[in-house]
Amino acid sequence: MLTVGLTGGIGAGKSEVARLLVSYGAILVDADRIAREAVEPGTEGLAAVVAEFGPGVLAPDGSLDRPRLGAIVFADEERRQALNAIVHPLVGARSAELQRAAGPGDIVVHDVPLLTENGLAPRYDLVVVVDADPDTQVERLVRLRGMTQDEARARMAAQARRADRLAVADLVIGSAS
Repeated sequence: MLTVGLTGGIGAGKSEVARLLVSYGAILVDADRIAREAVEPGTEGLAAVVAEFGPGVLAPDGSLDRPRLGAIVFADEERRQALNAIVHPLVGARSAELQRAAGPGDIVVHDVPLLTENGLAPRYDLVVVVDADPDTQVERLVRLRGMTQDEARARMAAQARRADRLAVADLVIGSAS
């Protein structure tokens, strides 16, 4: 089995690279998807988030109000760390479970946005960084996700520096200029 850590800044195009790798037969372990599942209604993850942040982070239907929680955690590093302390262990456990289910000849691609921030590069046989210049990232986030430029820049600022991501890369896809 070959394990690949796939990462990149928000809006760099990592999801598209992940889709292409899957189309060639790779098995995808998507940390963002797992993180969303970890806080679905009725999960211990959602209960822990509500205990930490209060019922104001719930939507009327009882699901997590992601924009409201995002506004809290991307404005305050301490609050973001509190959220990470809840969600990251759940994501790690599920990711390991999915990898164990793969066969010995499989290529398992771990799509991990916070690979660099969490020092996870040594866990993978190969680290692929999808790179884009910051102006392109902002433009994509505004156009595709409906963020304001300030929101996009705040999300980017909350992630690892571009140079730090590139430093852990075995392979870079994108601009890296």
